[in-house]
Amino acid sequence: MSTENEKIKKVSIICSKGSLDGIYPALIMANGARMEGLEASIFFTFFGLDAITKKRMNKIKVSTVGNPGMHMPTLLGAIPGMSAMATAMMNKKMNDLDIPSIPEFIEMIHDAGAKLYGCKVSVDMFGLKPEDFCEQVEKVLTVGEFYHLSAGAQIIFT
Repeated sequence: MSTENEKIKKVSIICSKGSLDGIYPALIMANGARMEGLEASIFFTFFGLDAITKKRMNKIKVSTVGNPGMHMPTLLGAIPGMSAMATAMMNKKMNDLDIPSIPEFIEMIHDAGAKLYGCKVSVDMFGLKPEDFCEQVEKVLTVGEFYHLSAGAQIIFT
């Protein structure tokens, strides 16, 4: 049971989506945790692995189809070029706010002490190898290993 005065000391963030609006929340939360002096780790699973995969991390897009946050009918989101346009607009807004690109953010939060992990089941499912990941990835873990490392942490699913 938590008390009012109990403070969070550790967060473990699960990143499962491979779009800009799925990856950035995990990175921003991990960065914020480190800036507050909290231990932070991110467990990248399913399409969230794109954020740490060298061939994909520079090609992350905004999902326009079936994304209620886009405030447009799904049919409009399916028009060719809509995802590219939305991605360009989002990247410009983030650049204007001095928000780093995904590779820069990954490096920044790693250098600040956050731990980055890949999900073994997802890695195996997508046929990935350790050399496919950026150098900041600590290790590929099973879910059980992730839970063990997350003992005492607040687990956040983005």
